[in-house]
Amino acid sequence: MKKVAVIGSGTMGNGIAHVFAQHGFIVSLIDISEDALGKAIGTISKNLDRIIAKGNLTEEQKEQTLANISTFTSMQEGVKDVDLVVEAATENADLKLKIFRDLDSLTKPEAILASNTSSISITKIASVTNRPDKVIGMHFMNPVPVMKLVEVIRGYSTSDEVTRQIVELSKQLGKVPAEANDYPGFVANRILMPMINEAIYSLYEGVAGVEEIDTIMKLGMAHPMGPLQLADFIGLDVCLSILHVLHDGFGNPKYAPCPLLVNMVQAGHKGVKSGQGFYSWTHGTKELVVADRFKKH
Repeated sequence: MKKVAVIGSGTMGNGIAHVFAQHGFIVSLIDISEDALGKAIGTISKNLDRIIAKGNLTEEQKEQTLANISTFTSMQEGVKDVDLVVEAATENADLKLKIFRDLDSLTKPEAILASNTSSISITKIASVTNRPDKVIGMHFMNPVPVMKLVEVIRGYSTSDEVTRQIVELSKQLGKVPAEANDYPGFVANRILMPMINEAIYSLYEGVAGVEEIDTIMKLGMAHPMGPLQLADFIGLDVCLSILHVLHDGFGNPKYAPCPLLVNMVQAGHKGVKSGQGFYSWTHGTKELVVADRFKKH
């Protein structure tokens, strides 16, 4: 496996492209926007500079990593002759199904098609292709160049051989693969999202404030980041989407998203990406938002 295509050049997509390219793979980074692709290459370059500053990479290795990446606005051109595609588009089921239908017709028959989805069914994605045995989940964690985990999700029809190849590939990337079966939220988000949702409920019901909730979870449970700050980083819209997947998939009211989360997303307060969430964000620094906004009325 030498040639890899990554669909989507956002936060996850450029991180995935970065990691593959740094480990010697030839990478096609694909997006509909030339501007987005330019920003992605700029982000990868800055992240490589951070690694150089820590003494873990040379300038020559940086240049080789960037040389390993080609950008495309045409999916047809970008996926030509690749061995693996990793889709990292927006967490939207309809969009992902369309992408996989297209990939199935555009890639060589033996190519493996992977999705970086954090919650959408791999079995459902695979069902729109003629190669369900070669469709699998590769759920990277953010920030991709730093986080070690890859959640490897087997769809109902994913073959043992494809699973083995993706597990070994993850190790080649310096990651630690952990296998999960295809049920709503897989493992990571089935456990994480109810915790975040409960933290939001605790705020909504006036149990404690934003800073207090995050401090208790950081210092009491040894979490590196509090659940409300983490939700801001993930994106409140993404959290809401995953909770809907869990609620719809299991039909259990314990997964119902907190009304406060619903209101915040409807108001356009999506966390770091919008500059406003449980905290106000300016150039990566955070400030507490006025507490009254979060109270249950």
